[in-house]
Amino acid sequence: MGEIALAAKITHVPSMYLSEMDGPHKGCRDAAINGHKEISRRCRELDVDTIVVFDTHWLVNSGYHINNAPHFKGVYTSNELPHFIKNMPYEYDGNPALGALIADAATAAGIPTRAHSDTSMGLEYGTLVPMRYMNADRHFKVVSVSAMCQVHDLQDSGRLGAALREAVEADYDGKIAVFASGSLSHRFAQNGVSEEYLFKTWSPMLEHMDREVVRMWERGEWKDFVEMLPEYAEKCDGEGFMHDTAMLLGVMGWDQYQGKVEVLTPYFGSSGTGQINAIFPLQ
Repeated sequence: MGEIALAAKITHVPSMYLSEMDGPHKGCRDAAINGHKEISRRCRELDVDTIVVFDTHWLVNSGYHINNAPHFKGVYTSNELPHFIKNMPYEYDGNPALGALIADAATAAGIPTRAHSDTSMGLEYGTLVPMRYMNADRHFKVVSVSAMCQVHDLQDSGRLGAALREAVEADYDGKIAVFASGSLSHRFAQNGVSEEYLFKTWSPMLEHMDREVVRMWERGEWKDFVEMLPEYAEKCDGEGFMHDTAMLLGVMGWDQYQGKVEVLTPYFGSSGTGQINAIFPLQ
């Protein structure tokens, strides 16, 4: 019997990589980086062997997909923000047995999912940025799940998360962590004024809604949050339509979840978007 040992909603803002570089922004994302390092420390204490990332930078237009390669290696430049992330080397080991197990379980639950082990796909930065700070020594294996789901129902993403947990607990021999890698509101700053918003959200309304959502999470108001999730994702421009969050909530029990989140990196604005690192306690 396997175990999900840790679950979290995490940031992957590219300014974390920029924060490493000499220049005017050096150190600007230390709080977010330290949040990732603390998550890594806890995973190591819990003997986690594999990290599963629900990646809102992997766009898909049909079905659900898992990057299930046995090994990942490359040099990554973001085509979206090449002035933030450029020539970033990476190397991690995959876990094809786990990816196949998840895909088979989700498909059996009525959510057709493909695990791609024989593939030339690289990882997207929703996975690469967190792994840079959590897994530089390749301590953990990595499985990446597509979570920018263009034509999918949030409830189906929740069912995928539930199937993942059932499969791990029934048939996996090890411990895993699951991360929803994506922002809260995700309205990027308008072109021409982006520098003014490096540490801000796009509007007071979006920030207010994000902060209220975080308070709901801290109070454990999951029935209310699940009910409002589709409208919140749409009207507040949730990253990846918040399919990463739906997958995470599926793992945790959907609207039956009763945990109260622990915020590791307090809510912050980044290039117009709303970000956080928060642990979702397991039950």
